[in-house]
Amino acid sequence: GESPSLEGQCLPPLAGRGTLSDEHAGVISVLAQQAAKLTSDPTDTPVVCLESDSGNIMIQKHDSITVAVHKLAS
Repeated sequence: GESPSLEGQCLPPLAGRGTLSDEHAGVISVLAQQAAKLTSDPTDTPVVCLESDSGNIMIQKHDSITVAVHKLAS
């Protein structure tokens, strides 16, 4: 089967859902950009993982889209 496509849909460059809000978007974007500077391979996409007692946040940049996942501690 074909995978779903985002073609033709307008998505804001920075959008937040869940526990991370739009005001976090700038910090998340900068963390992903800075992590990418740590590797000399332009195809490498590092994952930034922030760990705390309340949960983990994983951040990764894919082309022009930065994704952050906040996993709350159970």
